[in-house]
Amino acid sequence: MLVYAEKLTRTPWEMTEEDLEGMRDTGLADPDILAVNLVTSYFAYVNRIAEGLGVALEGGDESIGW
Repeated sequence: MLVYAEKLTRTPWEMTEEDLEGMRDTGLADPDILAVNLVTSYFAYVNRIAEGLGVALEGGDESIGW
């Protein structure tokens, strides 16, 4: 799951069916895989919005800088 999430975050254009099979082999069903995909994608989306707008951490002057 974490290998999938990292690859989806860093190199989404390299995702293949094999990435899904790896999670299926560990016992995850397709709805579980969809949940992993949605959570990973949502966090990437929100982080890019925050970074693009220069959102600062609460109580701090620096941008988020994940």
